[in-house]
Amino acid sequence: MRFIDLGVIPYAEAEAIQKTTLEAVMADRQEDTVFLLEHPRVVTYGRQGGAENLRISEAALLTQGVELARTARGGNITCHFPGQLVAYPVIRVEKRPGGIRAFFHDMEEAVIRTCAAFGVTTMRRPGHPGVWIDETRKICSMGIGVRRWVTWHGLALNVSRDVSLFDMITLCGIPDAAPTSLSAEAGRDISVEEVKNVFKREFEKALAHSAVASNQAARG
Repeated sequence: MRFIDLGVIPYAEAEAIQKTTLEAVMADRQEDTVFLLEHPRVVTYGRQGGAENLRISEAALLTQGVELARTARGGNITCHFPGQLVAYPVIRVEKRPGGIRAFFHDMEEAVIRTCAAFGVTTMRRPGHPGVWIDETRKICSMGIGVRRWVTWHGLALNVSRDVSLFDMITLCGIPDAAPTSLSAEAGRDISVEEVKNVFKREFEKALAHSAVASNQAARG
């Protein structure tokens, strides 16, 4: 597995890179790849929609310099901005123990462990994908796409204190959900660069641990 840091990159450019990599991984021409990046301000709709959860008009959104994108990922509406760590794993899951469900669990686990490394305790909220501080405060949104058992899209972990772009949407279409961030919960400013290094380590560990545990269970 390789990690590629794309820095701050527009949504459409990152999506094009994902698509090229997706085709290569599906054809076994390239190894599993995880892209780490930040986006300029953009609101995205998922396969389940999202326009109904935009709190201002699309025209008003654009006049404020915020892009709008319709995506092939799962989930509803979310947003991206500098100060948020985005990870797009393009990974073949066909032969991974537990398939797509286990992979999604491993993504959540990697974020949970990453937050813990900065002294922030997080949780899963049954029925609501992603990672939460409690029943209302969400720190990480997740939504993936899958083509021929290869994943793309991924997760967005709020790192900086400024999460004001979420004021323009109903987060993930959940009325009681409120955004928070790693810096806000830790009570100190944390950089995306710090988090990238920890996330890389925890993502690799989560996937490796899942595979080992499954193999041990299979051997009885």
